[in-house]
Amino acid sequence: MTNSNDSNLLSSTFYLIGIPGYEAAHCWISIPFCLLYLIGIVGNSTILHIIRTDPSLHEPMYYFLAMLSFTDMGMSLSTLPTMLRIFWFNANAITFDACVTQMFFIHSLSLMESSVLLAMAFDRYVAICNPLRYATILTPQRIIHTGVILLLRSTALLPPLLIHLLWYPFCDSHELSHSFCLHQDMIRLACADITFNVMYGLALVIFFWGVDSLGIIISYIFILRSVLRIASQEERLKALNTCVSHICAVLILYVPMIGLSMVHRFAKHSSPLVHILMANIYLLVPPVLNPIIYSVKTKQIRRRILQLLAPQRNLSAFK
Repeated sequence: MTNSNDSNLLSSTFYLIGIPGYEAAHCWISIPFCLLYLIGIVGNSTILHIIRTDPSLHEPMYYFLAMLSFTDMGMSLSTLPTMLRIFWFNANAITFDACVTQMFFIHSLSLMESSVLLAMAFDRYVAICNPLRYATILTPQRIIHTGVILLLRSTALLPPLLIHLLWYPFCDSHELSHSFCLHQDMIRLACADITFNVMYGLALVIFFWGVDSLGIIISYIFILRSVLRIASQEERLKALNTCVSHICAVLILYVPMIGLSMVHRFAKHSSPLVHILMANIYLLVPPVLNPIIYSVKTKQIRRRILQLLAPQRNLSAFK
């Protein structure tokens, strides 16, 4: 009976990894990771606080930015616990239930971020191509409905994929290749026909990433066509400048995602460090860079941050 219980416990336990070959230096390696997490969490919390407390920022563009910051902060918090457990305490064991739960949050928040970027592209399209109807099209009620739809869209289709993992037996090696749980990482350990998860996962990728990226591209085609009709070059640049932050956010998300997909597809036998580096870039870089980009490029947010840092100073020189 004891052997049976031990076997069940072992079969439901997976093992995450830190940086292979550098286990002795994990405490030192954790310093830059902790710094990135701190920047991401503090930066996105600051953006959310500023938008919540400044009535002048209660506009559609900033509501969508708040959704992006909330998603980025959730992404950071979903991977932080296992990362710190590995680097600080060398505790790399994780139960199947905990792993699938973390997997759900990572993948749903990743899909949510893509969906929010699509909504932000539509926001820029309306603001530039139909500015007179901007306030009537993107009303607060419609933005709330949009947020709820994006949340449901990002979470409703994932459970069948993850629940199906319960039916798979897993091989003797339960070692995952990252310091957090990913579906594509766990499914490769299954000792069974994984066609359903592979095909369903591919359908999700096409439905989310494919549709979202296509929608963003189409929005910017219409934006560019509208901007080129503007006679004044100064006004053209002014209109395009309102899109710079969003374009950077799209590139920050999609370029690492494409890179990670290419590594998994064409560099399966490359060094594990390559896979780990690409996965960490994919999950850590957007939450860190997005608040920095929007703070630098958005005048209202930059001014409020300076007021928070130096409330007693005259900030007119920075306006």
